[in-house]
Amino acid sequence: MVWLTDTRRDATPPGDRIEALWQRPGILRMPGAHNAMAGLLAKRAGFEALYISGAAITASMGLPDLGMITIEELCFFTRMIFRATDLPILVDGDTGYGEALNVMRLVRELEAAGAAAVQIEDQILPKKCGHLNDKKLASPSDMAAKIAAARRARTHLRIIARTDAVASEGLDAGIARARLYLQAGADAIFPEALVNEDMFRTFSKAVGVPLLANMTEFGRTPYYTAKQFESFGYKMLIWPVSSLRISAKAMTELYATLAAEGTAKGLLDRMQTRAELYETIGYHEYEALDASVARSAVPDDIRAQGGD
Repeated sequence: MVWLTDTRRDATPPGDRIEALWQRPGILRMPGAHNAMAGLLAKRAGFEALYISGAAITASMGLPDLGMITIEELCFFTRMIFRATDLPILVDGDTGYGEALNVMRLVRELEAAGAAAVQIEDQILPKKCGHLNDKKLASPSDMAAKIAAARRARTHLRIIARTDAVASEGLDAGIARARLYLQAGADAIFPEALVNEDMFRTFSKAVGVPLLANMTEFGRTPYYTAKQFESFGYKMLIWPVSSLRISAKAMTELYATLAAEGTAKGLLDRMQTRAELYETIGYHEYEALDASVARSAVPDDIRAQGGD
């Protein structure tokens, strides 16, 4: 059923839904979705929640992950993906888009767009990817004030406080910040860019609340599996930019092939077919909503006929 007519969408507030998922036994796996198509495909694969990465959506806009996007742009992606999937979504809120009042507006706007949770980090602008060098940190008290403001503004949105302090200030400082952010009102903690199993386990034992792990590719964290992170004591896991990276690599090959050969025929087996696309987005269900639109007949796949 398409979202225009779906009256069976879950009426439970998204924030309540995502917390119920991370409170279950096991680990909540949240793949990144950089657009609605990615979200739909993740849902079809069986995932129950999604992650929207600031890095992924800025890259899809042709921009670097330096805190350059706006609240409205972030909400556009959130609204689009939630509308298509009806899944609870954790949204990357970067540094909160400003100070306390800006953070409060961010929370309200994201709730209106359908978000279930927001992640706010303790960097200052211009911010960086958590796995890069020389990040500039906000003071613990300034970050705690943002978390308190977010808590005051929310009605259901869960607040995940991310600390980038471990890389520059050490593990003990990161744990101390996490405890302060919890006192300020965070519901869960995201320790960024930990580099070995001992660090993950130590952080989990010291903090003792739901924790989120980041399994980004080409970063500082080794390639652990969801089961391994679960054994380290973590309740949530994201793969934030994977969907963007793999689609960008595929498009790179497509355009190179088109430029060199003048045809994409050799890549057909790696493409989603027209029929698969229409099934994913509910094309015929949309057609059925308007009697003036004739049901489209999907052309036969001429590969099966051995033709060109």
